[in-house]
Amino acid sequence: MKWMLVVLVGGVSPVNTDLVFDKFSDCLSAEEQMRQHYADAFDAWDRTAAARIDRRRDYKKARDIEAKRLLSNVGTCVPHGGGDPQPLTAPQQQPSAPASQQPAAMPSPQPSPRN
Repeated sequence: MKWMLVVLVGGVSPVNTDLVFDKFSDCLSAEEQMRQHYADAFDAWDRTAAARIDRRRDYKKARDIEAKRLLSNVGTCVPHGGGDPQPLTAPQQQPSAPASQQPAAMPSPQPSPRN
């Protein structure tokens, strides 16, 4: 069985990465590397923000926002069916038959007016 790494942006919205692995352990390793990359990016941001933002309250608020943005993305490994994925498309409507093939609509008879 093959495994695909899927990222849950904000811990909720799944995003397909198209990264497919033969072994589950390889997929988990890729997920761990992804988490480490996000943690490293947050640490780099934190170092520059700590030096740049003067007021402690502003720094704390910005740090909380950045932590939520970067660290709430998580990865998960899901079974992959293999083969080429079929694109999801809306069902197509059947084209209407040419007018010559459709029976003509007969007007319904109208009752005669009574005097």
